[in-house]
Amino acid sequence: MKLWEWIGMRTGQEVYYYHAGEGFETDKLATRLYQMISEELKNQNKSGVLILCIGTDRSTGDSLGPLIGYKLKEKKVKNLEVFGTLERPVHAMNLDDYLAVLRCSYPNHLVVAVDASVGNNEHVGYITLGKGSLRPGLGVSKELRPVGDIFITGIVGGCAGADPIMLQSIRLAVVMRLADCISDSIFLVEKLCESAALV
Repeated sequence: MKLWEWIGMRTGQEVYYYHAGEGFETDKLATRLYQMISEELKNQNKSGVLILCIGTDRSTGDSLGPLIGYKLKEKKVKNLEVFGTLERPVHAMNLDDYLAVLRCSYPNHLVVAVDASVGNNEHVGYITLGKGSLRPGLGVSKELRPVGDIFITGIVGGCAGADPIMLQSIRLAVVMRLADCISDSIFLVEKLCESAALV
C-alpha cells in the first residue's frame, strides 16, 4: 500500500503529494494551498495567515523548517507572518512558548505548520499538503503537541527506525531542494492572496 493511501485511510484526511524533483510545478502546490487557506479562513472566520516553520539548524534533516522560514524572510513576504527561521528556530524545546504567543497575539490567524518528516525510502523528496494539524517529532518518537490548521511536510529520509541520529545523515541537497520548492510555493500563495485581497 502506498504511503499516501495509508495516511488517507488512517486519518480520513485528504493528503496531496508533490515530488520536488525536476519538473516540480510551483503553481500546482501553490494553487492547492491557496484553496485550502481560502476555505479555512472562511470556515474558521479568521483574517490572517501565519506560517509556522518547525525544526532546528543543529540537524541537517530537521533544518527544513528554519530554511523555509529564512527563505521566506529573504523574499520579504509582507502579508504572511513567519515564525521559525535559522536565526530564531521553533523546535521541541521552545514550541510551547511559541504556541502561547500564537494564542495570545495571533488568535485570528490561520496557522500553516511546516516541518520535515520521514517516510518510505521511495517517498524521500516528496512534499505533503493537507488540512489539519501535524505532530512535530513523531517520526523520531518525540511526543509534541499537534500544531497547525493546515500542514506542509517535506519527506527528508526513510523511516528505517525512529532514531533522531538518523536525521544527522540526511543529505543537505535533499533538504535544500524541498526548501526551495516549498518556499517558492508559499511566496506564490502570498501573491495570489494579494490579488484576491484575502490577507
